[in-house]
Amino acid sequence: MDLPVDEWKSYLLNKWALLPKSVQDEISTAETLSGIFLHSSSLLQPEDEVFLKQLASAYLVEKDCDAPLFYREEGNKTFQKKDYMGAAVLYSKGVSHSRPNTEDISLCYANRSAALFHLDQYEACLEDIVRAGMHGYPERLQPKMMLRKAECLVNLGRLQEARQTVIHLESSLNAKPTLVSSSHQILQRNLHHLKVKIREKENLPETFPKALTRAFEDMALGEENKQISGASLSVSLHTDPLKGRHLVAAKDILPGELLVKEDAFVSVLNPGETPPLHYGLENKWDTRVTNGDLYCHRCLKHTLATVPCGGCSYARYCSQECMQKAWECYHSTECPLGGLLLTLGVFCHVALRITLLARFEDVDRVVRMLCEETGNKDICLPEKKNPVKTLHCTNRGESENSIIGETPIPGCNVHGKYESNYNAVFSLLPHTEKHSPEHKFICAISVSALCKQLRAASLQARTMHLKSSKLEAVTPGLCADLTIWGVAILRHMLQLQCNAQAITSIRHTGSRENVITNSRQVRLATGIFPVVSLLNHSCSPNTSVSFTSTVATIRATQQIRKGQEIVHCYGPHESRMGVAERQKKLSSQYFFDCICPACHTETLRAAAEPKWEAFCCNTCRALMQGNDVLSCNNKSCTESVSRDHLDSRLRDLQQQVYMAQKLLRDGKLEKAVQQLLGCREAAESFLSAEHTVVGEIEDSLAQAYAALGDWQTSATHVRKSVRVVEARHGPSSVEIGHELFKLAQVLFNGLAVPEALNAIWKAEKILLVHCGPESDEVQELREMKSCLLGSSFIPVGPLV
Repeated sequence: MDLPVDEWKSYLLNKWALLPKSVQDEISTAETLSGIFLHSSSLLQPEDEVFLKQLASAYLVEKDCDAPLFYREEGNKTFQKKDYMGAAVLYSKGVSHSRPNTEDISLCYANRSAALFHLDQYEACLEDIVRAGMHGYPERLQPKMMLRKAECLVNLGRLQEARQTVIHLESSLNAKPTLVSSSHQILQRNLHHLKVKIREKENLPETFPKALTRAFEDMALGEENKQISGASLSVSLHTDPLKGRHLVAAKDILPGELLVKEDAFVSVLNPGETPPLHYGLENKWDTRVTNGDLYCHRCLKHTLATVPCGGCSYARYCSQECMQKAWECYHSTECPLGGLLLTLGVFCHVALRITLLARFEDVDRVVRMLCEETGNKDICLPEKKNPVKTLHCTNRGESENSIIGETPIPGCNVHGKYESNYNAVFSLLPHTEKHSPEHKFICAISVSALCKQLRAASLQARTMHLKSSKLEAVTPGLCADLTIWGVAILRHMLQLQCNAQAITSIRHTGSRENVITNSRQVRLATGIFPVVSLLNHSCSPNTSVSFTSTVATIRATQQIRKGQEIVHCYGPHESRMGVAERQKKLSSQYFFDCICPACHTETLRAAAEPKWEAFCCNTCRALMQGNDVLSCNNKSCTESVSRDHLDSRLRDLQQQVYMAQKLLRDGKLEKAVQQLLGCREAAESFLSAEHTVVGEIEDSLAQAYAALGDWQTSATHVRKSVRVVEARHGPSSVEIGHELFKLAQVLFNGLAVPEALNAIWKAEKILLVHCGPESDEVQELREMKSCLLGSSFIPVGPLV
């Protein structure tokens, strides 16, 4: 959730409504951020903080000594059902709630290693075995763990280490025969089988097939752009009064060319789609799977083997290194505020982390000095008797000259270079005057409450006499005027509405029985990318953005001529929504009226429905046009019908399609096919051939026939779905790439080699542009291509 939880927003809106008109006017007409912040924060009362604290307590982010046993038992139940991924997540939750160097955490790590072993994640399994030992795994259970370690080493081809582990295990068993007779016999039998397996692998080392690599290097940017960090030489930075700062092609650009590759200045993992737990639930602890269970909270790497923060149960990382870096840079401050940050929303969290990464001394100095240098009244602050004179810590190696100075373009250093640093972040426009007074009040009060908690946490840390290294990390600059930090956080929070970037990932859906992979784009995190923020919006963009962990990659999706503006889509796209809806969304969120070519052309056209929503004539199949009554577009046809009647037919058809899809999910394939064929016949009588529902029916028929093993018929329906998607989204869109990927899967399984290779190459070409070479789909396409080009390959079973 970007903004604070609904309860806090409603509470503050009610507080705003009860304020005297004169007080509202003071906040509404304040000319500076400091004025807004000071007026609003003076209204924060103790009862407000109590209510906020109650809301924050709904998030269980602290360690709970009773939770590990619960999660371990739930994980064991899931493990018994052979849902090893679900079990690994539950064991990870147990790890997160455990204190270091306890039997609880060692048992959770050990159990998770078993789940990872069954998921063929042998390296991660070995790491968990080591962690279990480091935290005091019981000696009585060591033999079982050592056997699992040896099995991992064998599967990884590390045979010498595996043999040494077996020898060590045998010595331990002989020295301390602590197992009961039956367990001892089972262990000895497993050891014997493992030794045989080691001998077999040692005798045939060259005959074992190596797993296909899933690592493909990304295209390089080439020579560094001296004007814009992380950009190719094909890109140049311009500014004008209407467009502001924007990017222009410095030379002709070809489709697929890499234009920008930028690591986020800051990113915060979105907590997920589920709300916080509230009191009264059957279980106190949360068994739901969220983003926080599957991704590193620092680098956003997908992992089932998370390493928890030692102070809270919320923050989890892919490695000890990521955990340590996060602690040093920002988490030492955020750790005691976990529930509060989840309550105040992702934007507030990102805004805080921006200032933590820059360090307080930088924020203080940059805010004051930029105010003086640029004369920007919007950021002016009250005078301070002892302003910070030195730069104690910079985030990315900026020097004094690279931060302060008169520059031709805001955000550039004195040498005219635009870099992905705090100076560039600070220069992004907050559009203070365009936000509603209520929104500014909510943000300012929230930031004020956060600053009070920051000060309280700092004082508590001092009282508890934390180690000096942690104390320095927790309290940089907190003894200074928190108003300065509060105004900086408020500025960043307002900036984010127009400049935040949703970091997305492609998530595959469907069961293992589905041959055709369905994909959807999910929001993984919220980040700030100063260079990416330079791109203006177009409803028909000429670029595509993809993400690998925290790195954003911008590629050209079409030919861009020298001097042409480089644009991408902020969300509203011409192929996904009509012009009126797009312009309303852009105006409300981004404060501009879109006049891109797509909007201009669509506005000039007659008020016709887009083809993916259009009805057709039952008599001649021509499109129908009109408002309350639709008439056939064919002048020789007199057919007409009321819109209400057609809308009613469409709702009935959608209900029938839904029922057919449920039959498909339940495995009732023949019934699903019959119902879907009936739906297709009904659709043809009143929907355009490119209607979204027509494509949905064809896609479902393709899945049903694929599940029946009728690859040829399945491919026929996928091709029809491809035509529907292409008509709506275009021949080079990411959507058509996903559809071609489905077609490749079906043709691959049907051994239609030439057709499959053709579909693979088409899908790969498109998805490389939109998703990058590291995406799961591109790598699977390359594996399929490699298999098809091999002489002895015969596909067996569904490819999911």
